Amino acid sequence: MWERATSVNKMSLKLICFFLCALIAPNLTGEDALLPAPQNISILSTNMKHFLTWSPVIVQGETVRYSVEFQGEYEREYANESWIPICECSLIAATVCNITEDISATVAYNLRVRADVGARRSEWGTLKGFFNRITTSLTPPLMKVIADGYHLLVELEDMGPAFQFCVLYWKKGQESRVQQKVVKEVSSVVHLDTMEAGPDYCVKAQTYVEAINRSSSFSQTQCVRAQGGRSMWLVTALISSAGFAVAALTLPFLTWKTKKIFQYSCCPVAVLPETLKVSEPPTQLTLCGSEEAEQCDLMVRVMPSEEVLRLWIQETL
Repeated sequence: MWERATSVNKMSLKLICFFLCALIAPNLTGEDALLPAPQNISILSTNMKHFLTWSPVIVQGETVRYSVEFQGEYEREYANESWIPICECSLIAATVCNITEDISATVAYNLRVRADVGARRSEWGTLKGFFNRITTSLTPPLMKVIADGYHLLVELEDMGPAFQFCVLYWKKGQESRVQQKVVKEVSSVVHLDTMEAGPDYCVKAQTYVEAINRSSSFSQTQCVRAQGGRSMWLVTALISSAGFAVAALTLPFLTWKTKKIFQYSCCPVAVLPETLKVSEPPTQLTLCGSEEAEQCDLMVRVMPSEEVLRLWIQETL
């Protein structure tokens, strides 16, 4: 009897378990069933830009949305291990979240992701380990070296307000005399030096982030040569030729003019006053005496104009 009762009880338990499983099974596939938690959560961080990524949760015929939260050092130690939602990454369909603005301190952060479909939610998938922005990967800046005549210029990539640049430049062949320039703000091209005609000038640069006290490697070296050396020589030659031609043309005139100036300064020519000038001085003067009146027409004396002028002056005085 005891064995029979035991057998009946076992059969009853099996039937109860079967009916319970039959009742629970539909509910597990309904709206109350948990979604799988996001997997493969990782961070891609380059040049102080941080992105949290994860593998998608697949639900046939449904759009899965995701929410991201972070926990910093303050939340762990002083705020009862609370989590802070990232508003830009709340119920998003993408599997990547830009967390750059929220990772604002150089401390260890923890991050987690949850999947949502309607009223169903998954468990939180948590990043393995902590993330500190000091581990970000820094790359050299994009750089363009320009030779503007004899001016050595460099154009640097604008990587954001957190970045400074250390620029090294030197004359090729004089690598031991490298010069350095720190560029804190990139607004336009930066003037480095005034070049000499002939040799090449080389430049390389690296990024520096003061917030994490780290620098990138140096960029590839770029070299340029002063532009316009040949043209400047041609301009100089043309100017010299033009100057020689002008000198050749003006020298005879200057010589003649100088001669005249010295002539009039040292040996001036006497000029008669207007009152003493005779428009048509007489070339002949007839002198006749009273006793020789009959022979006036025969006694003609030709006098030079200078003597006539002298006699006229004497008579006037």
